[in-house]
Amino acid sequence: MHWYSILPPLIAIAIVFWRKEVIMALLVAVASSEFLLAFQGEGNSLFDTFLNTIERIISVASSPGNTRILIFSILIGALLAYIRESGGVAATVNMLMNKGIAKSKRQVGFLTMFTGIAVFIESNLSVLTSGILSRGLFDKFKMSRARLAYIIDSTSAPVCILILLNGWGAFVLGLLGNYELGESAVSVLWGSVGYNFYAIITLAIVFYTIAFDKVHGPMKEAEEKLELQTTDLKEEVKGSKARYMLIPLITLITSMVGFMYYTGNGVLAEGSGSKSVLYATVLAIVVAYFLMIGSRKFTHHQLVDTGFKGMGELMPLVAIVLLSLTLGASLKELGTGVFVASLVGDYLPIYLIVPVLFLTGAVMSFTTGTSWGTFAILIPIGVPLIQALGLPPSLVVGAILGGGIFGDHCSPISDTSAVSAIASGCDLLTHVKTQLPYALFGGGLTFLAYLITSIIVL
Repeated sequence: MHWYSILPPLIAIAIVFWRKEVIMALLVAVASSEFLLAFQGEGNSLFDTFLNTIERIISVASSPGNTRILIFSILIGALLAYIRESGGVAATVNMLMNKGIAKSKRQVGFLTMFTGIAVFIESNLSVLTSGILSRGLFDKFKMSRARLAYIIDSTSAPVCILILLNGWGAFVLGLLGNYELGESAVSVLWGSVGYNFYAIITLAIVFYTIAFDKVHGPMKEAEEKLELQTTDLKEEVKGSKARYMLIPLITLITSMVGFMYYTGNGVLAEGSGSKSVLYATVLAIVVAYFLMIGSRKFTHHQLVDTGFKGMGELMPLVAIVLLSLTLGASLKELGTGVFVASLVGDYLPIYLIVPVLFLTGAVMSFTTGTSWGTFAILIPIGVPLIQALGLPPSLVVGAILGGGIFGDHCSPISDTSAVSAIASGCDLLTHVKTQLPYALFGGGLTFLAYLITSIIVL
């Protein structure tokens, strides 16, 4: 555990905001991390850095779970292309407007938010479903894709960590199950929901944004530039129906739940999210393909070309996902998360421990781009503090979970940020730049909330 372990993510973030180039930033960060790892060992650091960077990418890509994420990120491009080219997007937009479900910006915003909340089973599925459904509606009402990316991203992870009847809950429960907390791990976990101030505040800010139709900072600038941007809302194909979009979308959602049960041997929370979302995406593509073939407006060769063009459009973002996963793996070996966690220290006043645990989790998740990795490192640090100092277990766990969520949905090196950009059709850097002020504001309020709560409770 060394101070320089924090340098690679800081380098990545600096290059992102300086050069506006994510792929280069991630490559440089991975290379710098591998250089430091080689420097710690023996041999020629520069030569080893070149080879180890390549091997790290290969090792990450060869992991079954990571491979599923990458394939899913590519295939979703084909699904998006099918529902767009079929005219299903335009038909769905017209149907929702005609039925009065989406006749204003507020209605469109709440439809997007509530769709994300309803699909709480998996964060990637949440952003995909609400993003795909709402793209055309946001274009129709002249709302920026940056706003869409913010709403779906800031709804998915906070909802998943609050409802907990999913893989997130199972993962955290597994981490807590190894400790004696004076009450059951399930009780502690459910008790943390009320103390997860960051997730609650984030959802409240999203609600405010929608209800009052207000955007601020860089997002306001993005809205003002909207008139200069083009839209990919396809003119409705003659005879096209909303079913060309809705049936594949419903297939995606329902099969995802079914595959979660299947991969979890009948237990929803124990299902594999990476397997389920990949299987569901493939099935939705197959359904969309046969719907379009059945319409007799498209040939097999046209659909193959359309599918590959859609996948090709997402290749830059898929590369970002791959390099984000690679950086996370390299930083884990370098010990970046452990170093950041050690900054909590042993000499804090008791009322500062919980706020600093949240702050540490936020910094760690932002610099490593992973929430689950943050949970895995901080829970073993926080639980002994519970036992030694008599801190309320649910309060400590809630602070750790909230800190992990912070970086997961706003870090430029988070794969979740990249998937949200894919789902909304927004440039990744634009998404990060426009969402970060909202996340920082929510994080500041959360720190104060934990400080006040700790003073009162402790």
